[in-house]
Amino acid sequence: MNRSILSTLQLVVQAVFLSMVLQPICEHLLHAQDPLPSWRESESKKAILKFVERVTATGTEDFVPPEHRIAVFDNDGTLWSEQPMYVQMAFVLDRAKLLAKDRPELLEKKSIRAIVDGDRSYLSQMTESELVELVVETHANMSTDEFEKIVKDWIATAKHPVYQRSYTECVYVPMVELLAYLRAKQFKTFIVSGGGIDFMRPWVESVYGIPSEQVIGSQGKLRYELRDSVPTIMRLPGIDFVDDKGGKPVGIQRHIGRRPILAFGNSDGDYEMLEYVTAGKGPTLGLLLHHTDGTREAAYDRESHFGRLSRGLDDATKKGWQIIDMQRDWGQVFRFQR
Repeated sequence: MNRSILSTLQLVVQAVFLSMVLQPICEHLLHAQDPLPSWRESESKKAILKFVERVTATGTEDFVPPEHRIAVFDNDGTLWSEQPMYVQMAFVLDRAKLLAKDRPELLEKKSIRAIVDGDRSYLSQMTESELVELVVETHANMSTDEFEKIVKDWIATAKHPVYQRSYTECVYVPMVELLAYLRAKQFKTFIVSGGGIDFMRPWVESVYGIPSEQVIGSQGKLRYELRDSVPTIMRLPGIDFVDDKGGKPVGIQRHIGRRPILAFGNSDGDYEMLEYVTAGKGPTLGLLLHHTDGTREAAYDRESHFGRLSRGLDDATKKGWQIIDMQRDWGQVFRFQR
């Protein structure tokens, strides 16, 4: 064989070897060194990494002992998609339809009749009291064990109306990476959400790696009783605690008893949580996710019915909070998008 042809073949073989073997290895090593590979190399990512390095550097004045490394995260719109409606609202609608089949008398309630008839106009104008009534009707008069099974069965089969994926697939990859990174740095991660605590607890550990005891959320009324001689916690009609806005710092104090050093939200419902956390002594970090990506997810802020972000945008700079721009700062949003 001609030497020049042989040399060319050797170069081709080497190139194929590099692309098929060495390049993936190099990429793996690069990602192994980067705890947030789905985040673009922006100032936002640098701010997060710098903060974590500061509070975990032993022997420095900014060092925070592991027991005080507490990070709190909103759920809807911060860890997973909240558009075109909160996931728990989708659960309420599906549950109301199911209940109406077995209990036709429920159709006398305007809200449930609107749900069954698909009256979007009425649903979009429901009052807060009607929404509370719906939650009570679909969440109460059963044991906590019964409710947990209902949630697990629903979350395993329900699909996001836009992506046609399970809701647990519609979690943000960059946020899952951040949660894992913080835990690797001996942070304890909590969810602090306006959503129902018992709606989130059945699935959060498998999705986010956050155990159920580290979930803070809105709570319905409960009562202990014996049912057929079995000790049972019953869900009663009524709301006991709303974990939103000023309720979030209260929930943090009730459940954690320590002021966190990092808070991440996405709406004005998280304003007081960020305000409370960043008022603490020593290094703190407040983060707000701004939904700016109408192609990969959704673009919304000041006028949105779900996840409205206005006050937070206005005050972030003076409060020292970091605005995370989804379009600018995230290389990937969902795992099913490539």
